[in-house]
This record gives sequence, structure tokens and C-alpha cells, in this order.
Amino acid sequence: MAAETRTPPSAWIDAGLLALAAGGPGAVRVEALAKTLGVTKGGFYGYFADRGALLEGMLGTWERMSTELLFETVEREGGDARAKIRRAGSLAADRVLPIDLAIRDWARRDPEVAERLRRVDNQRMDYLRALMREIFADEDEVEARCLLAFSLLIGKHFMAADHGGRSRDEVTELAGNLILGGTPGHDG
Repeated sequence: MAAETRTPPSAWIDAGLLALAAGGPGAVRVEALAKTLGVTKGGFYGYFADRGALLEGMLGTWERMSTELLFETVEREGGDARAKIRRAGSLAADRVLPIDLAIRDWARRDPEVAERLRRVDNQRMDYLRALMREIFADEDEVEARCLLAFSLLIGKHFMAADHGGRSRDEVTELAGNLILGGTPGHDG
């Protein structure tokens, strides 16, 4: 007789992160996740004591994805500081931004989540500062450019403005070139 295949805890966490991104923390419900995974909720309790433990696991996974795993990927692929900054922004947008935005909203109502978000943002800013220092010598300029870059990554998703016949991606590219010390139409 074949052994029963169990749904690993990572599958529950991944499904939880998708639910969080789609509907906030209220959308992370054990029964709904079990249905999404096509399993019974009984297997959930073999890994997690309760929903709170799942939420904690999700936050830990998001934190690793948003910091150490992201930084490792950027460094492994190499390049100069500008290329690394662009790659980090692109990877963050592709891999974690929908989750990140949901966590930012959640942090407005939960002080523990807010503290974790602060820790993650500080790690991200420290990494960005280190890269910016390879391009710019003035600490005030480094800090300002880091704030602009980070704000661009997150803030552009909250704007509904048109861009004078340009796409959001085109304007983001222009802004990124300015932040990295290049001219608007050319890589810096």
C-alpha cells in the first residue's frame, strides 16, 4: 500500500501568501486554503497549532523572500551597483510586491506586523544604501536616492495618474535612470 502524500507546510504557507495578497489577512482562512489546495483541513493541524501559527510562518517566509533570498539572487547574478539595484527592484516587483503591499496594509492595523515590516524595510534600505554608495559619495545624496528608489517601487502602485502618452513602465524606467544618476532616456 502506498504511503499517503501529505501537503507540506510550505504549500499551506504559499497558499496563505496568495490569499493574503488577494484579500488581506482576513482572507487567510484554513478551510478556504484547504479547498484551494484540494485537501482536508485536518492536515493543516499536523503542521500548525492554529491560524496564528500559519500567519507567523507566512510572515517569516515573506521576510526571507524579501531580504536574504532576494539579496542572494541579486549578488549571485553579479554586475555593477546600478545593475544590482535594477535587478533587486525588478525581482521585488515580480516576486513579492503583491504580498508586500498586503502586509503594508495589514501593518497599519497590527503593531507586531508593523514592527516586522520596519525590520524588513530597514534591511532593504541598508542593502540599497550599500549599493548606492558604490555610485555616489555624498551620504545625504545616497539617502535621498534610496528613499526615492524605494518610494518609486512601492508608491507607483497607488497612483492612478496618466503619464502624457507614456506607459507606467516607460515613466518608471525614466525615473529609475534619474535616481541612478543617468539621463532620463538612457541607462545611468
